[in-house]
Amino acid sequence: MSKNIPAPASSQRGGSLLRRLSGNRSGAFGLLLVLAFLLVALAGLLGLTPRLPAEQFMSHRLAPPTADFPLGTDLFGRDIASRLISGAAVSLRVAVTAVALAGGLGAALGILAGFAGGRVDNLLMRLMDILFAFPALLLALVIVTVLGPGPANSALAIAIVYLPIFARVARGPVLSVKELDFVLAARCLGLRPFSVLLSHILPNIVAPLIVQVSLALSWALLTEAALSYLGLGTRPPAASWGVMLSESRALAERAPWMMVFPGLAIMAGVLGFNLLGDGLRDVLDPRLRGPGKGVRA
Repeated sequence: MSKNIPAPASSQRGGSLLRRLSGNRSGAFGLLLVLAFLLVALAGLLGLTPRLPAEQFMSHRLAPPTADFPLGTDLFGRDIASRLISGAAVSLRVAVTAVALAGGLGAALGILAGFAGGRVDNLLMRLMDILFAFPALLLALVIVTVLGPGPANSALAIAIVYLPIFARVARGPVLSVKELDFVLAARCLGLRPFSVLLSHILPNIVAPLIVQVSLALSWALLTEAALSYLGLGTRPPAASWGVMLSESRALAERAPWMMVFPGLAIMAGVLGFNLLGDGLRDVLDPRLRGPGKGVRA
């Protein structure tokens, strides 16, 4: 007789998360938008575009949407659909790189500050306060102006701007969890600080970090588009949603599709990650999962 083998706990938790997220309307809709964005970006990364993004069809300059050009063409006869797909890949690379840098370093600094406390906490948080003192977009503009335009520098600027936010988000839960009984017991049993941090504290602060990653990706997409729009991010003739919006400014009345489709793409991407972040916050909130389920020893 065959025995039913239980699924691993990690897969059970993942399935439970997906079920709860699918029951959250805004979160489910956000997930669909994010998946659509990722598919389009993946097509751009693999070069699966109807035409080359920089290929010019001068006989079809400023052509409205047709069967040959579903989203129309721009001033140079370039296919807007192909450029949107390629621009999604650029936005994804910049956003993921920026959030990975900010999330990794910021979370590490926040965990260190919260766990060590004392002077270490005070020093690191004062440094984060200095970064917080500057308006986010203004600080990104200054950094990119100093380093020079380009996707890599845009990602670095966005990462520096978002660094203190991840540090704050990571530090708060650490301050709460490290005073709980099971952490104090682990310390009394002689576990090394790194083992306590890795085994008992880190698993209980992952949820807010996951939510923050989703929200940070939305802001990174918007900031990358803004920097490219101002000429400080991706530079023409490379495809970027911000560049496409910038090129459409003088032709908004004559060729509105040049502005509408990149604008809708930015809106859908930012909205998707925001809604997904809100949905994840709802389903991962310990207060919504019943008593005793918020902290895992």
